[in-house]
Amino acid sequence: MTTKEKIIDEALTLFSTKGYQGTSVKNIADAVGIKDSSLYKHYKSKKEIFDTIVLEMSMRMEGMSRGLGLPGEENMEKAAFGYGQLTAEGLWELSKNIYLYYLRDEFAARFRRMLTIEQFRDREIYEVYRKIFMEDSITYQTQLFGEMIRQSIFIEANPAAMAVNFYAPVYFLLNKYDQEWGREDEALAELKQHVEEFGRIYLKRDRDA
Repeated sequence: MTTKEKIIDEALTLFSTKGYQGTSVKNIADAVGIKDSSLYKHYKSKKEIFDTIVLEMSMRMEGMSRGLGLPGEENMEKAAFGYGQLTAEGLWELSKNIYLYYLRDEFAARFRRMLTIEQFRDREIYEVYRKIFMEDSITYQTQLFGEMIRQSIFIEANPAAMAVNFYAPVYFLLNKYDQEWGREDEALAELKQHVEEFGRIYLKRDRDA
């Protein structure tokens, strides 16, 4: 790990425990084992470190999506068709892998904790939290579910309400089990119940069976 990378790693740890406002540049430099002046050779401010963390998380999320073969949002018609071809087991495996990424991945978990802690103290950080964990997810799923309704994969319903109905319990379970090491099986059992119930309610093929 380079010094530049170590600064990001240590800063994220501090931001996720003490908060962004509660962490100084000196705290970060001490954690890395360098002087304040040396840190400024890599990043000109604490804000630049924060922005770099956000950018890194965005790239990691894109990498995770590619790794799992998730359809992109460039072609919603193709994405909807791809999801529609998944079996119930395939949909569950995909949902489980996405959930476990955000639960297990150290960078992703610390990033979410950082935004959760600091959203009430810093309006700009709240906007980042809102965009990544609320608006982007709900917007994508609303468009996806709308197209899946159009393709008769889902029954006729309000796609925006469907998106909230799917996403909210997943995010709730992520927060519920965030610090509950050793209860992963319990978390996955609850998640599976949710995914299966969502499919039972909205999948047209299940209704027609």
